Amino acid sequence: MTALLSLLLGAGPLLLLALNPVHGSDNATLPLVLWHGMGDSCCNPLSMGSIKKMIEETIPGIDVLSLMIGKTVSQDTENGFFMDVNEQVSMVCSQLAQDPKLKDGYNAMGFSQGGQFLRAVAQRCPSPPMKTLISVGGQQQGVYGLPKCPGESSHICDWIRKELNAGAYTDIVQKHLVQAQYWHDPLNDDLYKKHSLFLADINQERVVNETYKKNLQLLDKFVMVKFLQDSVVDPADTEWFGFLKTGQAKETETLQESVLYKEDRLGLAAMDAAGKLDFLGTEGDHLQFTREWAHHTNPPLIPYSA
Repeated sequence: MTALLSLLLGAGPLLLLALNPVHGSDNATLPLVLWHGMGDSCCNPLSMGSIKKMIEETIPGIDVLSLMIGKTVSQDTENGFFMDVNEQVSMVCSQLAQDPKLKDGYNAMGFSQGGQFLRAVAQRCPSPPMKTLISVGGQQQGVYGLPKCPGESSHICDWIRKELNAGAYTDIVQKHLVQAQYWHDPLNDDLYKKHSLFLADINQERVVNETYKKNLQLLDKFVMVKFLQDSVVDPADTEWFGFLKTGQAKETETLQESVLYKEDRLGLAAMDAAGKLDFLGTEGDHLQFTREWAHHTNPPLIPYSA
């Protein structure tokens, strides 16, 4: 929670500036949908609740929906560890489709694992239309390590590490452990591609789903924020859609060097050529950056408000 609170207090305005444009075609302020990260919840007053409040104060009149996965805050936190990600995405798609405030479009901001979950929403559920997606420390190519699992219960993190090391791609672990569904083992690429229930699907590892590709390219902007001293996400390059080269676990490659990009399996090369991808970097650990950086990115993530 401390890291997320630092994010709130130090960088609030940055995150909003990536909502470029903040307004729709009728000049009305677009709603903003937030999806929290692992170990957090929609409404914790020290994290996402405060971020929601900060955004509402920064952009008067904006509607902010902080997603709750479940019926209670405690369920929301638990589901971030144990609920099938595909079910979570389906639940969110249904919720967004039924919200009349979103019918003309919305912007989305995902924190940590919420970043890749919201990308799945963009790829699978184009209505209502997502305009800008901001992934704040999201693991777009998954992870191959969990060095500092965040959360209030360290025993949960210890158990997760044990299960991932024992068999991330077994049916029972895939179906019941969220982090296994974006575990990307470069030393067992065939197992990953065959058994990953979530990440291998949205990253077009098995087949190219043309609908996913078309829907992602409907975004006006896809902004990825990377924390340059990240000690939570391994490898940190995943936050810019890079990853470890297949067959070893030391050398990384950028998005632009990957097969995903060179074959344009997801439409990211086309989006890059069209100026739709923004890669922002900030000094600091996971979900920590300063207000000064937030205001001075080019373009700034969050617009100043009069």
